[in-house]
Amino acid sequence: MPLRIADREYEVLRHLEALQLPAVSPVGIAEAPERETAILVTEYLAHSLQYRRLLMRFPLGPGPDRDRLLDAMAWLLVDLHRSGVFWGDCSLANTLFRRDGDRIQAFLVDAETSEVHPSLSDGQRAYDLEVLVENIAFGLADLAALQGRPDAFDEAVAAAESVRSRYDAVWAELHEEPELRAGDRFAVNARIRRLNELGFAVDEIELVPGSVPGRIRMRVAVTTRRFHSHRLEQLTGLVALEGQARLLLNDLREYQAWLESDEKVTLTREEGASRWLDEVLRPRLDQLAPAIGPHRDPLQAYCDVLETKWLLSEQVGRDVGLDAAIEHHLAQGAPAPEGSESGPALDLDAGSA
Repeated sequence: MPLRIADREYEVLRHLEALQLPAVSPVGIAEAPERETAILVTEYLAHSLQYRRLLMRFPLGPGPDRDRLLDAMAWLLVDLHRSGVFWGDCSLANTLFRRDGDRIQAFLVDAETSEVHPSLSDGQRAYDLEVLVENIAFGLADLAALQGRPDAFDEAVAAAESVRSRYDAVWAELHEEPELRAGDRFAVNARIRRLNELGFAVDEIELVPGSVPGRIRMRVAVTTRRFHSHRLEQLTGLVALEGQARLLLNDLREYQAWLESDEKVTLTREEGASRWLDEVLRPRLDQLAPAIGPHRDPLQAYCDVLETKWLLSEQVGRDVGLDAAIEHHLAQGAPAPEGSESGPALDLDAGSA
């Protein structure tokens, strides 16, 4: 690409990396100054998929998997806009996806048209969102044609339009300033918990006088969407995506509660985390290893087992247990759309994924 564009894209990607935003990481630029051209090199994003490969592996048309992908696109744009990043060319083709527990995480790949500002105006956000909706509509329509559904254009447009409402809902949630009764600590805590559930850690809380006496307005500043992943890393040393971390922490807490009830003991969070790693996660990952191979994300594979356990338990009306879930999952071939992708393996003893 032209040298000046490569330099600008490299700086944007470095900015995104510094803010821990979901984007590919820049490695460097190979320049040819005499031709004023360059090649921008980014780090391989392990376990990732292009949207076509992801959706081609699932049933045609609407469904939970497509909904997760559309949610991921809306969340990605919210993450960028909150940090003053104008994408300029939002599309499915300029994005890579990773399965993230029971969700999907989107990563910006192409920042050629991106710009970094202290903050974005409503007009800049609206333009980016309009481009995203239009490009998603074309992307889904193109995929429908590949799948032999040329009549699905209207459906693709409607699905793309839903990204606008998904984006608006998350943006409103983050910027809402509710009026509460003065001294209503429960309402304040509930607001914090809701933001934590969405993956955001609360950085600052400001309480200012409301519109009427006896009421206060609550303003909240949040950090990047890594609340559960930070907590999991603190407890276990494991590095996971946000959705994976949320499921793994739930599994950890469930196991600790069972230990305390069964053994009539009280464990600290650190003790519970250590026993969960040694007695639950590591042994199960050893069971899964032959089926998933060295190039699959083992933490995602374990999250798939947790999902299988939930579905089987729901069918029979009782907890079937982890061993039965693993047996069933392995009998199905431990399926995953990214099964043949290459990437680094997990070193549990080093505490990294």
